Amino acid sequence: MLNMRQKKAITAEVGNRYRKANKKDKGKILDEFSATTGYSRVYAARILRYSPGKIVGYSKINGRKIKYIIGKGRKVKRARDKIYGYDVFLELKKIWTIFDFICSRRLKPFMAEAKEKLTKHKDLELSPETRQKLLLISVSTIDRLLKPEKDRYRLGKGRKGTKPGSLLKKSIPIRTFADWDEKKPGYLEADLVGHDGGCGSGDFAQSLNFVDVLTGWDESAACINKAQVHVFEAIKTAKARFPFAIAGIDSDNGSEFINSHMLAYCIKNKITFTRSRQYRKNDNCFVEQKNYSIVRRAVGYLRYDSGTEVGILNELYAYLGCYTNFFQPVVKLVFKTRDRSKVTKKYDEAKTPYRRVLECPDIDDKIKARLKSQYDSLNPAELKRKISKLQDKLLKLNTLKQKVGKDLSIAEKSYEYILT
Repeated sequence: MLNMRQKKAITAEVGNRYRKANKKDKGKILDEFSATTGYSRVYAARILRYSPGKIVGYSKINGRKIKYIIGKGRKVKRARDKIYGYDVFLELKKIWTIFDFICSRRLKPFMAEAKEKLTKHKDLELSPETRQKLLLISVSTIDRLLKPEKDRYRLGKGRKGTKPGSLLKKSIPIRTFADWDEKKPGYLEADLVGHDGGCGSGDFAQSLNFVDVLTGWDESAACINKAQVHVFEAIKTAKARFPFAIAGIDSDNGSEFINSHMLAYCIKNKITFTRSRQYRKNDNCFVEQKNYSIVRRAVGYLRYDSGTEVGILNELYAYLGCYTNFFQPVVKLVFKTRDRSKVTKKYDEAKTPYRRVLECPDIDDKIKARLKSQYDSLNPAELKRKISKLQDKLLKLNTLKQKVGKDLSIAEKSYEYILT
Protein backbone atom coordinates (compact mmCIF):
# COMPACT_ATOMS: atom_id res chain seq x y z
CA MET A 1 0.00 0.00 0.00
CA LEU A 2 1.46 3.33 -1.06
CA ASN A 3 1.47 6.31 1.26
CA MET A 4 0.46 9.81 0.17
CA ARG A 5 4.03 11.00 -0.41
CA GLN A 6 4.73 8.08 -2.74
CA LYS A 7 1.46 8.65 -4.61
CA LYS A 8 2.33 12.33 -5.16
CA ALA A 9 5.75 11.40 -6.50
CA ILE A 10 4.22 8.89 -8.93
CA THR A 11 1.57 11.42 -10.00
CA ALA A 12 4.24 14.04 -10.79
CA GLU A 13 6.29 11.55 -12.84
CA VAL A 14 3.38 9.91 -14.73
CA GLY A 15 1.64 13.26 -15.30
CA ASN A 16 4.38 14.54 -17.62
CA ARG A 17 4.10 11.39 -19.75
CA TYR A 18 0.29 11.44 -19.72
CA ARG A 19 -0.03 15.04 -20.96
CA LYS A 20 2.34 14.43 -23.90
CA ALA A 21 0.82 11.07 -24.96
CA ASN A 22 -1.87 10.53 -27.66
CA LYS A 23 -5.35 9.30 -26.85
CA LYS A 24 -4.55 5.58 -27.23
CA ASP A 25 -1.44 5.75 -25.03
CA LYS A 26 -3.28 7.86 -22.45
CA GLY A 27 -5.73 4.97 -21.91
CA LYS A 28 -2.88 2.52 -21.22
CA ILE A 29 -1.11 5.01 -18.89
CA LEU A 30 -4.38 5.61 -17.06
CA ASP A 31 -5.01 1.87 -16.54
CA GLU A 32 -1.49 1.38 -15.21
CA PHE A 33 -1.69 4.45 -12.95
CA SER A 34 -5.09 3.46 -11.49
CA ALA A 35 -3.88 -0.06 -10.75
CA THR A 36 -0.76 1.27 -8.99
CA THR A 37 -2.35 4.02 -6.87
CA GLY A 38 -5.86 2.62 -6.36
CA TYR A 39 -7.45 5.81 -7.70
CA SER A 40 -10.62 5.60 -9.81
CA ARG A 41 -10.17 6.35 -13.51
CA VAL A 42 -12.17 9.59 -13.30
CA TYR A 43 -10.07 10.97 -10.43
CA ALA A 44 -6.83 9.65 -11.92
CA ALA A 45 -7.55 11.31 -15.28
CA ARG A 46 -8.35 14.56 -13.52
CA ILE A 47 -5.13 14.86 -11.50
CA LEU A 48 -2.95 13.71 -14.40
CA ARG A 49 -4.56 16.19 -16.76
CA TYR A 50 -3.40 19.30 -14.89
CA SER A 51 0.20 20.45 -14.70
CA PRO A 52 1.78 21.20 -11.29
CA GLY A 53 0.68 24.62 -9.96
CA LYS A 54 -2.63 24.52 -11.84
CA ILE A 55 -5.60 25.85 -9.81
CA VAL A 56 -8.38 23.26 -9.90
CA GLY A 57 -10.98 24.79 -7.58
CA TYR A 58 -11.91 27.07 -4.70
CA SER A 59 -13.63 26.54 -1.38
CA LYS A 60 -14.73 28.80 1.45
CA ILE A 61 -13.71 27.78 4.97
CA ASN A 62 -14.64 30.06 7.89
CA GLY A 63 -15.23 32.91 5.47
CA ARG A 64 -11.79 32.58 3.87
CA LYS A 65 -11.39 31.66 0.20
CA ILE A 66 -9.04 28.67 -0.17
CA LYS A 67 -7.70 27.55 -3.55
CA TYR A 68 -6.69 23.98 -4.36
CA ILE A 69 -3.57 23.58 -6.50
CA ILE A 70 -2.29 20.41 -8.13
CA GLY A 71 1.21 19.29 -7.28
CA LYS A 72 2.00 22.20 -4.99
CA GLY A 73 4.24 21.25 -2.11
CA ARG A 74 3.98 22.53 1.42
CA LYS A 75 5.44 25.96 2.02
CA VAL A 76 8.78 25.91 3.74
CA LYS A 77 9.02 28.65 6.31
CA ARG A 78 11.97 30.87 5.65
CA ALA A 79 14.47 30.72 8.47
CA ARG A 80 15.34 34.20 9.75
CA ASP A 81 17.39 35.39 12.65
CA LYS A 82 15.50 37.15 15.44
CA ILE A 83 15.87 40.92 15.35
CA TYR A 84 14.64 41.46 18.89
CA GLY A 85 16.50 38.95 21.02
CA TYR A 86 16.55 38.19 24.71
CA ASP A 87 18.70 41.24 25.52
CA VAL A 88 16.07 43.56 24.01
CA PHE A 89 13.33 41.69 25.91
CA LEU A 90 15.10 42.19 29.26
CA GLU A 91 15.53 45.95 28.74
CA LEU A 92 11.97 46.31 27.42
CA LYS A 93 10.62 44.44 30.44
CA LYS A 94 12.60 46.71 32.77
CA ILE A 95 11.17 49.86 31.14
CA TRP A 96 7.66 48.37 31.09
CA THR A 97 7.88 47.50 34.81
CA ILE A 98 9.18 50.91 35.88
CA PHE A 99 6.35 52.63 34.04
CA ASP A 100 3.66 50.55 35.71
CA PHE A 101 3.02 47.95 32.97
CA ILE A 102 1.40 50.38 30.52
CA CYS A 103 0.04 49.03 27.24
CA SER A 104 2.10 49.04 24.06
CA ARG A 105 0.11 51.85 22.41
CA ARG A 106 1.01 54.12 25.31
CA LEU A 107 4.55 52.83 25.70
CA LYS A 108 5.66 53.09 22.05
CA PRO A 109 5.32 56.92 21.67
CA PHE A 110 6.86 57.35 25.14
CA MET A 111 9.80 54.97 24.56
CA ALA A 112 12.38 57.59 23.53
CA GLU A 113 11.58 59.84 26.51
CA ALA A 114 11.51 56.91 28.95
CA LYS A 115 14.86 55.60 27.72
CA GLU A 116 16.47 59.03 27.92
CA LYS A 117 15.13 59.67 31.43
CA LEU A 118 16.21 56.31 32.86
CA THR A 119 19.63 56.51 31.20
CA LYS A 120 20.18 59.98 32.65
CA HIS A 121 19.56 58.70 36.20
CA LYS A 122 21.63 55.54 35.56
CA ASP A 123 18.71 53.17 36.07
CA LEU A 124 19.17 51.80 32.57
CA GLU A 125 22.33 50.92 30.66
CA LEU A 126 21.86 50.18 26.97
CA SER A 127 24.25 49.17 24.23
CA PRO A 128 24.03 51.27 21.04
CA GLU A 129 22.45 48.33 19.20
CA THR A 130 19.77 47.72 21.84
CA ARG A 131 19.07 51.45 22.10
CA GLN A 132 18.39 51.62 18.35
CA LYS A 133 16.16 48.54 18.41
CA LEU A 134 14.04 49.98 21.24
CA LEU A 135 13.52 53.14 19.21
CA LEU A 136 12.41 51.18 16.14
CA ILE A 137 10.31 48.55 17.91
CA SER A 138 6.65 48.41 16.88
CA VAL A 139 3.50 48.15 18.95
CA SER A 140 2.82 44.55 17.86
CA THR A 141 6.39 43.49 18.66
CA ILE A 142 6.11 44.97 22.16
CA ASP A 143 2.91 42.96 22.66
CA ARG A 144 4.52 39.77 21.38
CA LEU A 145 7.64 40.08 23.54
CA LEU A 146 5.73 40.96 26.71
CA LYS A 147 2.87 38.48 26.27
CA PRO A 148 4.25 35.88 28.76
CA GLU A 149 4.62 38.62 31.40
CA LYS A 150 1.09 40.04 31.16
CA ASP A 151 -2.12 39.37 33.05
CA ARG A 152 -0.53 37.64 36.07
CA TYR A 153 -2.68 39.20 38.76
CA ARG A 154 -6.34 40.09 38.96
CA LEU A 155 -7.84 42.47 41.51
CA GLY A 156 -11.26 42.19 43.09
CA LYS A 157 -14.06 44.71 42.88
CA GLY A 158 -15.18 47.21 45.48
CA ARG A 159 -18.61 48.30 46.59
CA LYS A 160 -20.51 51.48 45.92
CA GLY A 161 -20.83 53.58 49.08
CA THR A 162 -22.33 56.85 47.83
CA LYS A 163 -25.42 58.16 49.57
CA PRO A 164 -27.68 60.82 48.05
CA GLY A 165 -26.96 64.45 48.89
CA SER A 166 -29.29 67.00 50.38
CA LEU A 167 -31.90 69.21 48.77
CA LEU A 168 -29.09 71.50 47.61
CA LYS A 169 -29.08 69.45 44.40
CA LYS A 170 -31.65 71.86 42.97
CA SER A 171 -29.09 74.67 43.34
CA ILE A 172 -26.36 72.74 41.46
CA PRO A 173 -26.81 72.26 37.70
CA ILE A 174 -26.36 68.88 36.00
CA ARG A 175 -23.54 68.23 33.56
CA THR A 176 -23.36 65.08 31.42
CA PHE A 177 -20.52 63.55 29.43
CA ALA A 178 -21.76 65.25 26.24
CA ASP A 179 -21.53 68.69 27.89
CA TRP A 180 -17.74 68.57 28.30
CA ASP A 181 -16.53 70.83 25.50
CA GLU A 182 -14.16 73.12 27.42
CA LYS A 183 -10.94 73.96 25.61
CA LYS A 184 -9.24 75.29 28.74
CA PRO A 185 -7.66 73.40 31.64
CA GLY A 186 -9.02 73.63 35.18
CA TYR A 187 -12.39 71.90 34.75
CA LEU A 188 -12.23 68.84 37.01
CA GLU A 189 -14.25 65.75 37.75
CA ALA A 190 -14.21 64.51 41.36
CA ASP A 191 -15.09 61.22 43.00
CA LEU A 192 -14.49 59.28 46.22
CA VAL A 193 -13.02 55.77 46.31
CA GLY A 194 -13.91 53.82 49.46
CA HIS A 195 -11.41 51.51 51.17
CA ASP A 196 -13.84 49.24 53.03
CA GLY A 197 -12.16 45.94 52.16
CA GLY A 198 -15.53 44.39 51.27
CA CYS A 199 -17.19 45.30 54.58
CA GLY A 200 -19.24 48.52 54.49
CA SER A 201 -19.84 48.76 58.26
CA GLY A 202 -18.13 51.39 60.41
CA ASP A 203 -15.81 54.18 59.31
CA PHE A 204 -13.10 53.58 56.77
CA ALA A 205 -10.73 55.72 54.71
CA GLN A 206 -11.74 57.44 51.49
CA SER A 207 -9.57 58.58 48.61
CA LEU A 208 -10.65 61.74 46.84
CA ASN A 209 -9.69 61.66 43.17
CA PHE A 210 -9.59 64.76 40.92
CA VAL A 211 -8.90 64.64 37.16
CA ASP A 212 -8.66 67.54 34.72
CA VAL A 213 -10.78 66.81 31.65
CA LEU A 214 -8.58 68.58 29.07
CA THR A 215 -5.06 67.55 30.12
CA GLY A 216 -5.75 64.39 32.14
CA TRP A 217 -3.82 65.76 35.14
CA ASP A 218 -4.79 63.66 38.18
CA GLU A 219 -4.38 64.29 41.91
CA SER A 220 -5.60 62.28 44.90
CA ALA A 221 -5.83 62.79 48.67
CA ALA A 222 -7.04 60.52 51.49
CA CYS A 223 -9.34 61.26 54.45
CA ILE A 224 -10.37 59.20 57.46
CA ASN A 225 -14.07 58.93 56.49
CA LYS A 226 -16.80 60.56 54.39
CA ALA A 227 -17.66 63.30 56.86
CA GLN A 228 -17.99 66.65 55.10
CA VAL A 229 -15.24 68.29 57.16
CA HIS A 230 -12.67 65.60 56.30
CA VAL A 231 -13.63 65.44 52.62
CA PHE A 232 -13.41 69.22 52.43
CA GLU A 233 -9.84 69.14 53.83
CA ALA A 234 -8.91 66.49 51.27
CA ILE A 235 -10.38 68.69 48.51
CA LYS A 236 -8.15 71.59 49.57
CA THR A 237 -5.10 69.26 49.70
CA ALA A 238 -5.72 67.94 46.18
CA LYS A 239 -6.48 71.43 44.88
CA ALA A 240 -3.13 72.76 46.15
CA ARG A 241 -1.26 70.11 44.12
CA PHE A 242 -2.69 71.19 40.77
CA PRO A 243 -0.25 73.34 38.75
CA PHE A 244 -3.06 75.55 37.40
CA ALA A 245 -6.13 77.24 38.88
CA ILE A 246 -9.36 75.25 39.21
CA ALA A 247 -12.21 76.72 37.15
CA GLY A 248 -14.88 74.06 37.67
CA ILE A 249 -15.70 70.94 39.70
CA ASP A 250 -18.13 68.23 38.63
CA SER A 251 -19.08 65.54 41.17
CA ASP A 252 -21.63 62.82 41.75
CA ASN A 253 -24.68 63.27 44.00
CA GLY A 254 -23.09 62.09 47.26
CA SER A 255 -23.64 64.14 50.41
CA GLU A 256 -19.86 64.49 50.79
CA PHE A 257 -19.97 66.84 47.78
CA ILE A 258 -23.53 68.16 47.70
CA ASN A 259 -23.43 70.23 50.87
CA SER A 260 -23.48 73.87 51.90
CA HIS A 261 -19.73 73.98 52.72
CA MET A 262 -18.78 72.87 49.22
CA LEU A 263 -21.27 75.15 47.52
CA ALA A 264 -20.16 78.18 49.55
CA TYR A 265 -16.50 77.39 48.86
CA CYS A 266 -17.08 77.21 45.09
CA ILE A 267 -19.11 80.44 45.07
CA LYS A 268 -16.44 82.27 47.10
CA ASN A 269 -13.59 81.09 44.82
CA LYS A 270 -15.60 81.58 41.60
CA ILE A 271 -15.53 77.87 40.76
CA THR A 272 -18.26 76.43 38.56
CA PHE A 273 -19.90 73.63 40.55
CA THR A 274 -21.91 70.98 38.65
CA ARG A 275 -23.11 67.44 39.31
CA SER A 276 -23.93 64.31 37.32
CA ARG A 277 -27.26 62.59 37.00
CA GLN A 278 -28.12 59.97 39.60
CA TYR A 279 -27.03 56.40 38.77
CA ARG A 280 -25.32 57.52 35.53
CA LYS A 281 -21.62 56.72 35.92
CA ASN A 282 -20.88 57.70 32.33
CA ASP A 283 -21.57 61.32 33.28
CA ASN A 284 -18.31 61.13 35.31
CA CYS A 285 -16.47 58.88 32.87
CA PHE A 286 -13.17 60.79 33.04
CA VAL A 287 -12.73 60.27 36.78
CA GLU A 288 -14.41 56.87 36.93
CA GLN A 289 -11.75 55.33 34.70
CA LYS A 290 -9.01 56.91 36.84
CA ASN A 291 -10.50 55.42 40.02
CA TYR A 292 -9.22 52.03 38.91
CA SER A 293 -6.24 52.87 36.70
CA ILE A 294 -4.66 55.10 39.37
CA VAL A 295 -6.19 54.67 42.86
CA ARG A 296 -7.15 50.98 42.82
CA ARG A 297 -3.98 49.89 41.02
CA ALA A 298 -1.90 51.77 43.58
CA VAL A 299 -3.61 50.83 46.87
CA GLY A 300 -5.83 47.88 46.00
CA TYR A 301 -9.08 46.79 47.68
CA LEU A 302 -7.97 46.30 51.30
CA ARG A 303 -9.64 47.98 54.30
CA TYR A 304 -7.88 51.11 55.57
CA ASP A 305 -9.49 52.60 58.67
CA SER A 306 -6.70 53.99 60.90
CA GLY A 307 -4.92 57.31 61.06
CA THR A 308 -1.58 55.65 60.32
CA GLU A 309 -2.95 54.19 57.09
CA VAL A 310 -4.44 57.52 56.02
CA GLY A 311 -1.03 59.15 56.60
CA ILE A 312 0.68 56.50 54.45
CA LEU A 313 -1.96 56.93 51.75
CA ASN A 314 -1.40 60.68 51.59
CA GLU A 315 2.36 60.21 51.44
CA LEU A 316 1.91 57.67 48.66
CA TYR A 317 -0.42 59.99 46.71
CA ALA A 318 2.17 62.78 46.80
CA TYR A 319 4.65 60.54 44.96
CA LEU A 320 1.92 58.96 42.81
CA GLY A 321 0.83 62.37 41.49
CA CYS A 322 4.34 63.11 40.19
CA TYR A 323 4.75 59.60 38.80
CA THR A 324 1.38 59.59 37.03
CA ASN A 325 1.33 63.12 35.65
CA PHE A 326 4.94 63.25 34.47
CA PHE A 327 5.59 59.66 33.38
CA GLN A 328 2.30 57.94 32.51
CA PRO A 329 1.21 58.68 28.92
CA VAL A 330 -2.52 58.58 28.18
CA VAL A 331 -4.58 58.69 25.00
CA LYS A 332 -7.64 60.86 24.46
CA LEU A 333 -10.65 60.11 22.27
CA VAL A 334 -10.64 62.37 19.18
CA PHE A 335 -13.94 61.25 17.66
CA LYS A 336 -16.34 58.32 17.55
CA THR A 337 -18.51 57.25 14.62
CA ARG A 338 -21.31 54.70 14.54
CA ASP A 339 -22.42 52.72 11.50
CA ARG A 340 -25.38 50.66 12.70
CA SER A 341 -23.89 48.33 15.30
CA LYS A 342 -20.27 49.07 14.42
CA VAL A 343 -18.55 51.78 16.49
CA THR A 344 -15.24 53.23 15.29
CA LYS A 345 -13.10 55.22 17.72
CA LYS A 346 -10.11 57.38 16.87
CA TYR A 347 -7.54 58.26 19.56
CA ASP A 348 -4.69 60.73 19.51
CA GLU A 349 -1.06 59.84 20.19
CA ALA A 350 -0.27 58.90 23.77
CA LYS A 351 1.16 61.80 25.79
CA THR A 352 1.73 62.41 29.48
CA PRO A 353 -0.47 65.03 31.22
CA TYR A 354 2.73 67.04 31.69
CA ARG A 355 3.27 67.20 27.91
CA ARG A 356 -0.36 68.16 27.36
CA VAL A 357 0.02 71.03 29.86
CA LEU A 358 3.12 72.27 28.02
CA GLU A 359 1.20 72.24 24.74
CA CYS A 360 -1.78 74.12 26.18
CA PRO A 361 -1.70 77.82 25.13
CA ASP A 362 -3.96 78.90 28.03
CA ILE A 363 -1.42 78.06 30.76
CA ASP A 364 1.03 80.72 31.88
CA ASP A 365 4.68 80.36 30.82
CA LYS A 366 5.83 80.68 34.44
CA ILE A 367 3.81 77.62 35.36
CA LYS A 368 5.32 75.70 32.42
CA ALA A 369 8.84 76.75 33.43
CA ARG A 370 8.21 75.55 37.00
CA LEU A 371 6.91 72.22 35.72
CA LYS A 372 9.95 71.80 33.44
CA SER A 373 12.26 72.38 36.39
CA GLN A 374 10.33 69.84 38.45
CA TYR A 375 10.40 67.33 35.58
CA ASP A 376 14.20 67.62 35.25
CA SER A 377 14.63 66.79 38.93
CA LEU A 378 12.39 63.69 38.91
CA ASN A 379 13.59 60.10 38.48
CA PRO A 380 10.71 57.76 37.52
CA ALA A 381 12.55 54.66 38.77
CA GLU A 382 13.12 56.28 42.19
CA LEU A 383 9.46 57.37 42.36
CA LYS A 384 8.42 53.82 41.56
CA ARG A 385 10.63 52.47 44.35
CA LYS A 386 9.18 54.92 46.89
CA ILE A 387 5.63 54.05 45.87
CA SER A 388 6.37 50.32 46.15
CA LYS A 389 7.86 50.83 49.61
CA LEU A 390 4.73 52.63 50.83
CA GLN A 391 2.55 49.94 49.29
CA ASP A 392 4.49 47.33 51.28
CA LYS A 393 3.91 49.38 54.45
CA LEU A 394 0.15 49.38 53.85
CA LEU A 395 0.15 45.63 53.25
CA LYS A 396 2.18 44.88 56.41
CA LEU A 397 -0.04 47.07 58.58
CA ASN A 398 -3.16 45.47 57.16
CA THR A 399 -1.76 41.99 57.85
CA LEU A 400 -0.99 42.98 61.46
CA LYS A 401 -4.53 44.32 61.93
CA GLN A 402 -5.97 40.99 60.87
CA LYS A 403 -3.76 39.14 63.35
CA VAL A 404 -4.61 41.31 66.39
CA GLY A 405 -8.29 41.82 65.53
CA LYS A 406 -10.00 45.18 65.79
CA ASP A 407 -7.59 46.74 68.28
CA LEU A 408 -5.95 49.27 65.96
CA SER A 409 -3.69 50.67 68.66
CA ILE A 410 -1.98 47.29 69.12
CA ALA A 411 -1.56 46.90 65.37
CA GLU A 412 -0.12 50.39 64.98
CA LYS A 413 2.30 49.89 67.89
CA SER A 414 3.38 46.52 66.47
CA TYR A 415 3.80 48.12 63.07
CA GLU A 416 5.92 50.98 64.46
CA TYR A 417 8.05 48.40 66.32
CA ILE A 418 8.66 46.46 63.10
CA LEU A 419 9.66 49.63 61.24
CA THR A 420 12.16 50.63 63.93
